Amino acid sequence: MASIKKLDERRYKITVSNGYRPDGKKISKAKTIQVPPSVPKRGIGQYVAHAAEELERSFKTGYAEDGEMTFEEFASRWLKRQTKYAPSTIATYRQMLEVVYPMIGGIRLNKLRPMALENMLSELRKRKHHGKRINESTAQRYLSVVSAVLSDAKRNEIIEKNPARMLDLPTPQRTVQRIPTRGEVEKLLDALAKEPRHYRLFYLLSMYTGCRRGELSALQWSDFTGTQNGLLLTVSRSRSSVPGKGIVEGSTKNGKSREVYLSSDLRGILLAYKRRKQMEADKQRRRLSPYLFTDEQGQLIHPDTFTKRLRKIYAAIGFPREYHLHTLRHYFVTSLLHCGVDKQTVADLVGHADTGFLERTYCHPQQAQKEQAADSMRTMLRPDGEQIFNLAAACSPKQHSA
Repeated sequence: MASIKKLDERRYKITVSNGYRPDGKKISKAKTIQVPPSVPKRGIGQYVAHAAEELERSFKTGYAEDGEMTFEEFASRWLKRQTKYAPSTIATYRQMLEVVYPMIGGIRLNKLRPMALENMLSELRKRKHHGKRINESTAQRYLSVVSAVLSDAKRNEIIEKNPARMLDLPTPQRTVQRIPTRGEVEKLLDALAKEPRHYRLFYLLSMYTGCRRGELSALQWSDFTGTQNGLLLTVSRSRSSVPGKGIVEGSTKNGKSREVYLSSDLRGILLAYKRRKQMEADKQRRRLSPYLFTDEQGQLIHPDTFTKRLRKIYAAIGFPREYHLHTLRHYFVTSLLHCGVDKQTVADLVGHADTGFLERTYCHPQQAQKEQAADSMRTMLRPDGEQIFNLAAACSPKQHSA
């Protein structure tokens, strides 16, 4: 309960306690109030009691004490509470926050203003990566992590507003992801046919399912269920390299599982691969590993191995340097959208909560689709196939004299 001390006729000191700190000191908050002259003498007691009740309520719900916490202290606690993100995602957030701590970490939550975040962005824009200054979108990704922390503080009624949402930000230049053409995909498949089985299947599943590298690395035989026309794949785990911890297996990036259907031809490829793996295990007198992607001794393959191997394949067949393993995921998403699959279904297949990120990141029309759009417009204007303008008719003598 709050304690009230009368200082004079209309001035009172209200003190509220809320437990103890780890060092044994009492957590308390004091506030001196001045009762307005408009309040009659008989109502002073009621006014002060109401003020004490309001102070106690705000203090115990967080606005007072927790607001005194520095951003770094609260962000560290926020990281420990996150359970829906994959370990690699948490590690990335931790690295990004450690970059901004020297800029805003010592500021109390209730004193953090938009100007401090603008100064933070100015400092971030001066940072260099591989000798070049980072772009605007990268700087704003740091702000997004800071905003996530502050949104949690707002949700818990520690601060009233999220200052990160109050900035007037420049629009970052979008990086257009190049998508392999149909001819390039055929060329890649021909190259993969010469690769060892585990590489061949890994990259094929990447193109066929849109799964992330970590999700493919964590696939187990039990994740596949036979259906009447093919297979049902349940994606629920991810294996990622986490700084300081090595390879860690956890949930998917958004913490949710999803289902992807595979056709009958891919089912045949998968069964043939499993038979080969079983033969390897029998030859070495060991059990078949529950994981798909293992070496000849049944040991799990490091996720980075698949990235490095694909870069060598790309280089060998003359693909652009911008292509990487995630390009196959881009190809999956963009191809489905161009085939008319609705955006929400595609978002569900690749593990996005909504279509917004999907549209910003993956909707890249290829040259063939642009040409098709032009042909469609041409057909709309002249369904009969005639020239758009009949210049001969337009210049006939009758029309000219008119």
